[in-house]
Amino acid sequence: MTAPVTLAVFIITDGEPHTCEICEDTRQLVEELAFLSEGRITAKTYDVVSDADVARRYGVDAAPAVVVLDAAGKDHGIRFFGIPTGYEFGTLVADIAMVSNGDPGLRRETLDALATLDAPLHIQVFVTPTCPYCPPAVLLAHRLAFASDRVTASMIDASEFPDLADRYDVHAVPLTVINDTIRLEGAVPESDLHAELRAMLAEAKTA
Repeated sequence: MTAPVTLAVFIITDGEPHTCEICEDTRQLVEELAFLSEGRITAKTYDVVSDADVARRYGVDAAPAVVVLDAAGKDHGIRFFGIPTGYEFGTLVADIAMVSNGDPGLRRETLDALATLDAPLHIQVFVTPTCPYCPPAVLLAHRLAFASDRVTASMIDASEFPDLADRYDVHAVPLTVINDTIRLEGAVPESDLHAELRAMLAEAKTA
């Protein structure tokens, strides 16, 4: 890490009518990671109910959620909905390193395509913590978000958010959904995602 990083954790305090069985575990995980970083990672905890204004600012409407911010407190659109454990813990660590070091690690043609975006792009990657093929899909989406202010990319634990999984008809993971219209199954390589971006841009120009 070359620069500090802040992890904003959004939870719901247990108790009716709101319950969140893994919120406390998520808070503890992030705080322990911050402790082990010797000051390079700061953990900030918010309640999506009592801190609703902060949650709205970051577009967080469910818990638990983790938002990765850079040293200046900038939100790069990187989201985890669900506790980032199992294979997804490695994704969180990779995201921290990326935001700290300032390099999305994308190919030039992908960066060029992102630079031409003129509308928001919302990427959702449905995963489970035990899926070994999911982290590359999540990390690629997060790299796109880090590289462009128009992109927001969310990891969504399908087992923790079954309503969302049902809405998007998730039967296998990873599943990447772009702007609610494009579905990409499996760990899609950067070249394929770049092709989808180019197709979207071309369609938008002709619409």
